Amino acid sequence: MVARRVTPAADRSTMSGRRLVRRRSIILTNLGLAIAVICFSLGSWSNQRAVARQIADSNARVDALHDEMARNILQMRQAQTNKPLGTGGAATANATDSDGQSVLVDEIKKQLQSEMGLLPVRLLRQRRDSFVELNSYDSAGGSSYSTAGYLGNGYFITVKHGVIALGDNEGRRKITAIKVRYKDKELPARVIDSGNADAEVHPGDWAIIKVRGEVDLPPLQLDTQYGYQFADPIFRLGNDYSKGIILSTGYVGERTTNGLVTCLTDGHPGVSGGGVLDQHGDLVGIPIGRMQGDYRFSFILPLRDEMFRKVPGLMPSEDR
Repeated sequence: MVARRVTPAADRSTMSGRRLVRRRSIILTNLGLAIAVICFSLGSWSNQRAVARQIADSNARVDALHDEMARNILQMRQAQTNKPLGTGGAATANATDSDGQSVLVDEIKKQLQSEMGLLPVRLLRQRRDSFVELNSYDSAGGSSYSTAGYLGNGYFITVKHGVIALGDNEGRRKITAIKVRYKDKELPARVIDSGNADAEVHPGDWAIIKVRGEVDLPPLQLDTQYGYQFADPIFRLGNDYSKGIILSTGYVGERTTNGLVTCLTDGHPGVSGGGVLDQHGDLVGIPIGRMQGDYRFSFILPLRDEMFRKVPGLMPSEDR
């Protein structure tokens, strides 16, 4: 017969108390974690709301500043023109007319925008839709990513090194497929024309490709005569790190001896073949590389008429 150990009432009471303490501790710990999660979520939501308000307030202040500056300039112009004149002469518009003032204010705001190097957000969003991600696949099983700008009728401009193996790689590596990402799909493309580059960051590092499917994208407006004056503001759109088309702003530097242009704007991997826009939103060049070890100092390849010699109906210089 097996003997049964009888637990004294005091021991049972102690064990029950310990269980109760553990349960309370677990409940309090879970409650604390839940409160912390709720507080973190509320804090994140509050921060997002605050950032959104700050952005909206900033945009409103900029718009108000433009309006104030434009009206002050208009008042100065009116003060200069309200001088005694002879009784004869040609009829002039009434400077105090409210409609006329609104027109003048809008014109002055455009001048301020041009002088300050700004580009309307609406126009930037439109231009963003003209660029696509470009992926190339090679015979060794590798792949690379870059950017391409739409010219119309299925034609895109990009960099040669993104679609053709250059230099020492040409014999060992061959591009077997080129695909453009369009509406979450990859459309096959082929090279139509290219420059004479045998290495990256070269004045001949450009290529024209054409997709085999239909695309509905806004074609870019081109300017092959852009002057690239020192410190001119520019806008760069490219496939940063294969994360989609991202905007970066910068300034023109100097022309190099081989015809490229230096600029102070992000030169991250993937932006090659993207677009460099001027203050009118016209495509004036493509980013093709950066200074070794420096992602802020990059190189632009200015557009030339010869780049579009095999694109039907496209004569950039005559359109300007």
